[in-house]
Amino acid sequence: MSFFLYSLFVLAIVAADQITKYLVVANIPLYTDVPLLPGVLGLTYVQNTGAAFSAFQGMQWLFAVIFLVFTAAVLWEYFKKPMGFSAFERWCIAAIYGGGLGNMIDRLRLGYVVDMLETQFMDFPVFNVADCFITCGCIALVVSLAFCNKGFWKDEKK
Repeated sequence: MSFFLYSLFVLAIVAADQITKYLVVANIPLYTDVPLLPGVLGLTYVQNTGAAFSAFQGMQWLFAVIFLVFTAAVLWEYFKKPMGFSAFERWCIAAIYGGGLGNMIDRLRLGYVVDMLETQFMDFPVFNVADCFITCGCIALVVSLAFCNKGFWKDEKK
């Protein structure tokens, strides 16, 4: 697959993430609950200055450094030293990157990440569209690398 298609996918993720965040901020007061699927999923506008589960509160510089390192690694791998990733795994990496970029835009622009999706059937932190892509991308990538891409783990020195 071409880098152009992966980039379009990343941009689509960022657009979906930023549009949902804009709509939430424009229409839901901070810390207000709005039922979406009663008993399952609701919208609650919160501002998160940390990472998952509000870890590392206020350490925006750390998230920026991690994102820059991830960006450099993705570009290096794609253009300089391609690894044995399958096309599916590259889509997973693009999903993770798109979600990370969506949240990084919030961090740089606002100093926090806008979260709004709240599970009502279990106690779980409020999250956003970007987080969904990061989580699903990571899970799918790990499963694919662990069970499907045996060539990725071969020792090239033999």
